Amino acid sequence: MATPPENQTSGWRQANTSQSLSEAHASIPVHDNKPAWRRFLAYVGPGALVAVGYMDPGNWATNLAGGSKFAFALLSVILISNLMAILLQTLSLRLGIATGRDLAQACRDHYPKPVAVVLWLLAEIAIAATDLAELIGAAVALNLLFGLPLMWGLVITAFDVILLLALQNKGFRWLEAFVITLMVTIFVCFGIEMLLAQPAWSQVLKGYIPTREILSNPEMLYISIGILGATVMPHNLYLHSSLVQTRAFKRTEQGKKQAIKFATLDTVISLMLALLVNSAMLILAASVFFKSGRTEVVEITQVYELLSPMLGTALASTLFGVALLACGQNATITGTLSGQIVMEGFLNFKIKPWIRRLITRLIAVTPAIIVTYLYGAKGVTDLLVLSQVILSLQLSFAVFPLLVFTSDRKKMGVFVSPLWLKVLGWTAGFVIAALNIYLLLVTFGVVKSVV
Repeated sequence: MATPPENQTSGWRQANTSQSLSEAHASIPVHDNKPAWRRFLAYVGPGALVAVGYMDPGNWATNLAGGSKFAFALLSVILISNLMAILLQTLSLRLGIATGRDLAQACRDHYPKPVAVVLWLLAEIAIAATDLAELIGAAVALNLLFGLPLMWGLVITAFDVILLLALQNKGFRWLEAFVITLMVTIFVCFGIEMLLAQPAWSQVLKGYIPTREILSNPEMLYISIGILGATVMPHNLYLHSSLVQTRAFKRTEQGKKQAIKFATLDTVISLMLALLVNSAMLILAASVFFKSGRTEVVEITQVYELLSPMLGTALASTLFGVALLACGQNATITGTLSGQIVMEGFLNFKIKPWIRRLITRLIAVTPAIIVTYLYGAKGVTDLLVLSQVILSLQLSFAVFPLLVFTSDRKKMGVFVSPLWLKVLGWTAGFVIAALNIYLLLVTFGVVKSVV
């Protein structure tokens, strides 16, 4: 049976009166009397659910553009962005384990109600935008693999909520296992792509070392900002602070300390796998398109159509499409789960999970279907870009509350971020905010280029 929520009021405006994801709260045993490796395995899962957000269809375009235009040079940007992601996700899990609150609940218990409501609305918009990008990505994959019209692809993808409910009814571990299976599928697909593309590995390794050209070349800098600015998905910060509470660790100082240690290890491993996948996208584009002078190839559809003839096997395009479908499917699952966490956390208002997920899905699929009907594939691409702009707008409204809470000793107690973690966290927060502001200024034509 799940343990009751802590009514800790120290440092908070009001007590925590609800459990995050109450149907799964503290439902997974952690085997305190088992060897360390068995205890760690009990904590494996949340990191994978978070990692899928870092390789969702919204990230593919920047990775592919970076590789086709500038070879391996922007691998260093992918590495830096991934380190930022690990940092902020680690802060998110610390908040959830130390306070017994997810990020949405923490905002509700810290800010005045009008502020909390505004933050909730912004979070809902961001989740709808995330869901939109993932719906479009999965629909495009179905179109490429099976020739299914985009409209039908959107409709089919929209009802994956049924799969999510079926898995969660079997237990949260089943949901995690499904997501991990799809992650492994993505990893295998890109692994085979690497074997087919045969990149120059010495040049690949050099790509992880930052160069001055990234700052001096305006176009390279712009793509770099695109990669960095879209690094942390707002919904992932809410999601992670909730998922770590599904483990039945002892709600004592020692129990929380162990939970933070193993959850952090789970996060680092999962996000390093995401780093490999994102790197593989860029390496594939560099090895196939940049090498042959096709630097204009940046769109997912172009890549799919050209991979097979340029690599000499139909398998190349098929694997690319399967990986895209798995990414889109995975990300839609975590996006709808985030919607439940955000609504329940901010408003302390519970409705049946299937209703909440249906609402989230309808909010995302409606504009996608309308735009597809009116403007076709070109409109869907524009909508994908718009969804990333919306995410850029909302991101700081999740990052900075997280930094405030985890830097507050009254709220975090002995688990407050040490000075070095505060410095790194706030630096990353301001860097990401500045990059997203720049992207927005460019998108709306206020700024044309970087000098």
